Amino acid sequence: MPVETASTPIHATQSKVQPMSTMTQVEQANAPLVASGTVSLAEGRWLITAAVMLATFMEVLDTTVVSVSLTHIAGSLSATPNEATWALTSYLVANGIVIPISGWLANRIGRKNLLLLSTAGFTIASLLCGIAPSMGLLVTFRAIQGACGGSLQPMSQAVMLEAFPPKEHGKAMAIWAMGAIVAPVLGPVLGGWLTDNFSWRWVFYINLPVGLLSIFMIKGFLKDPPYIRRSSAAVDSWGLATLVVWVAALQIMLDKGQEEDWFDSRFIVALAVAFVVGLLAWIARELNTQHPVADLRMFRNVPFAAGTVAMAVVGFVMYGGQISISLWLQTLLGYPSMQAGIAMMAMGIGAALAMPIASLLMHRFDPRKVFACGVLGIAFSFYQLMRFNLQVGYWDIFWPQFIQGVSIGLVAVPLMVLTMAFISKEKMGNATSLFNMMRNIGGGIGISLVGTMLTRLGQQHTNLLVAKITPFSPSAMRLLSGLRGLFAGSGPVLADHQAYAILFRLVQREASMVALVRVFQYLGILVLILIPLIALTKRPPKGQPSQPIAH
Repeated sequence: MPVETASTPIHATQSKVQPMSTMTQVEQANAPLVASGTVSLAEGRWLITAAVMLATFMEVLDTTVVSVSLTHIAGSLSATPNEATWALTSYLVANGIVIPISGWLANRIGRKNLLLLSTAGFTIASLLCGIAPSMGLLVTFRAIQGACGGSLQPMSQAVMLEAFPPKEHGKAMAIWAMGAIVAPVLGPVLGGWLTDNFSWRWVFYINLPVGLLSIFMIKGFLKDPPYIRRSSAAVDSWGLATLVVWVAALQIMLDKGQEEDWFDSRFIVALAVAFVVGLLAWIARELNTQHPVADLRMFRNVPFAAGTVAMAVVGFVMYGGQISISLWLQTLLGYPSMQAGIAMMAMGIGAALAMPIASLLMHRFDPRKVFACGVLGIAFSFYQLMRFNLQVGYWDIFWPQFIQGVSIGLVAVPLMVLTMAFISKEKMGNATSLFNMMRNIGGGIGISLVGTMLTRLGQQHTNLLVAKITPFSPSAMRLLSGLRGLFAGSGPVLADHQAYAILFRLVQREASMVALVRVFQYLGILVLILIPLIALTKRPPKGQPSQPIAH
C-alpha cells in the first residue's frame, strides 16, 4: 500500500513508496490503518476518528435516549409501561452478549467488515424501530439494534489506539471517552426534546443520517492492519452458548430485580442460578480451549486486570450516581424528564471540558497521579452532594455535578491509557472488548443496586421517622394541628384523615432525602477503592511504542 509522510501527501496512482526501513516505528504502526488515497497519516487519523466516533456516539446515546420515551411508546403501541421497559432490556441484553466477543468477530471477518456490518445493521434496525407497529416487533428490533451496536465501542477504541502513536494515546482516549461517557448524559435531554416536539419515533430516525455518514467514512478511510488475520478455526460454540446464558440472565436479573422484589421471586432466583452456573462454565471453557470467543488469559496481565476492574468500579459509581440524581430530581423535586436531563448536563459539560485537559496533563505528569486527583475529586463531589436537601436550587445542583464530571474526565482518560499501555496490537481488539464488557456490567450493577438501596433505605427511614410522631412530640403535634386547620372546612373526620395523609407524605419525602444522602456517602467511599487498584498499573514509556506483555 502506498504510504506517505505526515507532511507530503501522495496519490494512489502516482506515488513514490517510502522504504519501510526509513520509516519510523510510529509511521509503520499507523500506515496500515489508512486506506489508499490522497490523505496524509495525520489527516488519516482524524478521518478515521470521525468515522468510528460517529457510530460509537450514536450507539452509546441509544442506551439512554429511549428511557425518557417509554411512557409515550407504551401509550402509542397500546402496551403497559412494564412491557415498554423490555425495549430497554432487550437492547442491553443483546449489546452485553456481543461486546465481549467483538475481538473474536473481528479476527474472523476483519475489523473493517465488522464495523461496516455493525453500523449498517444498527442503522437499519433503527429505521425498523421507528416504524414498528407493535410492542413485540419493537422489542425484537431493539434486540437486533443492540446486537449490531455491541461491537462499535470496543472496536472504535481499538482502532483509535492504533491510529494514534503511543505518545498521543491520551488525546485519542480523551476523544473516545467523550463519546462513551458524555453521550449517556446527553441521551435523556435529546430523547425528551425529540419526544416532546416530534414523536418518540424520531428517537430512532435521528440515527439514520449519522449511520449513513459513518458507513461512507469507514468504507473510504479505514483499512485492516496486517496483523488482523482472519481465523478459520472452528467456532467455540460452547463458549458462545454459555456467554449468552450468563449475560442474558445477569442483564434481565439486574433490570427486573427490584420490580420482582429480588430473591423473593422464583423468576429472579432462577436467573441468579443461570447466571452463576453460566459464568463458571464460560470461564472454565474459555481458559481451556485453544480458540476462545473471549481470551480470559489476558487477565494474567496485572495492569490490564487492575485497570479493567477499576473501569467496572467507575461504571458502578458513575451510573449509580446518575440514577440517584435523576430519581431525586423527578420524584422528590418534581422535575419533568427533559428538565431533569438538562439539570444533569453539568456532568457531561464538566467531563467534556476535562478530557482534553487530562490528555495534556498526562504529558507532564505520571498518569496515575492524574487519575488519583480525579478519584479524590469524585469523592469530594459526593461529599458536596451529601449536603443536598429538598430546598436546593439549580446552581446547588449544577456545581457538584460539574465537579464530578471534571473528575470523571481526569479518571477515564488515564485509566484507559494505563490499562492498554502494555497490550500488543494483535490483542488490542480482545482487550477493548473485555474492558467495555466490565464497564457495562459495572454500570448495570450500579444502576440496579443503587435503585434498590434508595427504595430499601427510604422504607427503613420512613419507619424510623414515623415512630417519632407520637402525642408526646410537641413539634409533630403542632404540625398536625396546622394541617388539620388547612382542611377544617371538610369536617373534623375528613380533615383528620387529610392531615395524616399529608404528614405521611412529608415523612416519606424526608426519608427519601436521607436515603439519597446515605447512597452518596456509600458511593463516595467506594470510589476510593480505585486508588490502590491503579497502583497495580505501570506508567507507559514516554513517547515510545508500548511494550507488549500480553500474548
